[in-house]
Amino acid sequence: MKLLNTQSADFQSALQALLAFETAQDPKIDQIVADICADVQKRGDAAVIEYSNRFDGTSAQSMADLTLAQADLQAAFERLPANVQTALQQSAARVESYHQRQKMQSWHYTDEDGTLLGQQISALDRVGIYVPGGKAAYPSSVIMNAMPAHVAGVPEIIMVVPTPGGERNDIVLAAAFVAGVTRVFTIGGAQAVAALAYGTETVPQVDKITGPGNAFVAAAKRRVFGVVGIDMVAGPSEILVIADGSTPAEWVAMDLFSQAEHDEIAQAILIATSQPYLDNVQAAMDKLIQEMPRRAIIEASLGNRGAMILAKDLDEACEIANYIAPEHLELSVENAQEWAPKIRHAGAIFMGKYTSESLGDYCAGPNHVLPTSRTARFSSPLGTYDFQKRSSLIQVSEAGAQSLGKIASTLAHGEMLTAHARAAEFRLKD
Repeated sequence: MKLLNTQSADFQSALQALLAFETAQDPKIDQIVADICADVQKRGDAAVIEYSNRFDGTSAQSMADLTLAQADLQAAFERLPANVQTALQQSAARVESYHQRQKMQSWHYTDEDGTLLGQQISALDRVGIYVPGGKAAYPSSVIMNAMPAHVAGVPEIIMVVPTPGGERNDIVLAAAFVAGVTRVFTIGGAQAVAALAYGTETVPQVDKITGPGNAFVAAAKRRVFGVVGIDMVAGPSEILVIADGSTPAEWVAMDLFSQAEHDEIAQAILIATSQPYLDNVQAAMDKLIQEMPRRAIIEASLGNRGAMILAKDLDEACEIANYIAPEHLELSVENAQEWAPKIRHAGAIFMGKYTSESLGDYCAGPNHVLPTSRTARFSSPLGTYDFQKRSSLIQVSEAGAQSLGKIASTLAHGEMLTAHARAAEFRLKD
């Protein structure tokens, strides 16, 4: 891990270099994805089957071979051990409870002229969620993407999940059952995104696509945006820990590992106010790394983009955190609630030494789909509100038409839009 000191003359440039990550699109990937999307749009099911067999090693003859019904999801759930079933249900219940509190409600008011103004909230008709599949098992991604849609009142939730070599993961399918997924198609990659965006003979067109994926999935989501909505194009996973030395060094070390183990380009950063504490965490990491099954990935991640930063105090640490705008921020300090208001930019804020980021990944309640690559400066976590939309309500009274009509007429003439002006003027009494 890189060692940075806020008192160094080159700290700001070193910090910028640490955070630099090339997110530019790969033209080669973009071209491949463009061709796949165009082909799926043109040939529908036939293209999806062909790409699934080519890229995922399946042997599908028709879309029926790539389709799972609710009964299949229930069967997967019932095959799991009781403790796993319970964990899935408990996680889903907590996520549902949290997201219920995010539901937007319709509202209206009447002004002094008797004109009604307001906002009507409605759920999206149909959404698609993308979930990694095969040997990778991410039931948490299913719950975090499907449950807020379910809470929002989306009638139809379509899940796509690749099954390389035909390998289906029961815990992923069980999570879909628990989270209220309507249908599952065992397809992945750009072809799955295109199928959801454009619709095929079998896969219904959705209104929004959410969920993580590889570079091809990300490129496909970028490409279809506008035809459908998307949640975000996520970058590598990130964690920033601010520590005052009150949390055992081993705990902080493992919290840093928890994000570093995602992949070689994940980022783990620790900011502390004491050099001895930084040394203690490093010693703990050196010891604990020996027992990590994903040791090679962790070491690569920490070596590539990891850092320890020595700050003069917690106020400075919080300012650095706001600049970094991390996906996950742990305030591993005493009186964490008092420090939280100083954090303006973070996807999720984990307060206190008992709040490991991993609890947020699985079962705390808030969504784990969070803005990355400093986008927390202007973006928010996935939530119920992402599956609801707003329509403005306007009902102008006769009296209101007199006052508003004169305003509109004046402004419309100023814009040389005569029909706009006349439409308002027709409703004037004088």
